[in-house]
Amino acid sequence: MIIIKNEKEIEYMRHAGKVVAETLARLEEVIRPGIKTIEIDRIAEEIILSYGAKPSFKGYQGFPASLCISINEEVVHGIPGKRVLEEGDIVSIDCGAVLNDFQGDAARTFPVGVITKEAQDLINNTKESFYKGVEFAIVGNRLGDISSAIQKHVEQRGFSVVREFVGHGIGREMHEDPEVPNFGRPGRGPLLAHGMMIAIEPMVNIGKYHVEVQGNGWTVVTADGSLSSHHENTVALLNGGVEILTVL
Repeated sequence: MIIIKNEKEIEYMRHAGKVVAETLARLEEVIRPGIKTIEIDRIAEEIILSYGAKPSFKGYQGFPASLCISINEEVVHGIPGKRVLEEGDIVSIDCGAVLNDFQGDAARTFPVGVITKEAQDLINNTKESFYKGVEFAIVGNRLGDISSAIQKHVEQRGFSVVREFVGHGIGREMHEDPEVPNFGRPGRGPLLAHGMMIAIEPMVNIGKYHVEVQGNGWTVVTADGSLSSHHENTVALLNGGVEILTVL
């Protein structure tokens, strides 16, 4: 069931979204060769708590950290630990915060030092595909209009979009209805209505779209070992136009 948010609830979600946006902006400043992923996670948790919020991911279905940190061929749900970022890596950071019982959720992929042109093109394309999807996040459209726009943009540029993991509705819970695929046909799916809150999150691979879950039960990697990028924001669908809640 899709839960429509009222104006007060939307305002609460704006606050939660700002916490996530601020956290990601400050993390971008510390990402560099030589830093451990567990240190990035520690910094993020301190920032989130300083706003009176709580990390959404920590303890969620047993997840052990405040961030999902996924490097290179890791798509999503990477667990922070002793791994050190190296020059030329790309790192996807997925951040969630809950404030006043409402959630914010966003992800970015950052370069670590100097990266290849191919890797930068992947990051750019993933971000662009998110915004292509947002162009169709209009009250009265169908959810498939968003999905189709993302897929078209990605595949026209020779990349592939992950299919086994998708975006989602969001509100009091991190994951609510509806699922928001990054592929599909226009004109299909639920009607977009004022007060719907969704997390749109393209996950894009340089190689094929197939993925695998590693033995820890969390970390998702590309099946062919190719690089992957992730860009996500919490989005409010409003009669006056779409509002992205997790950007500054």
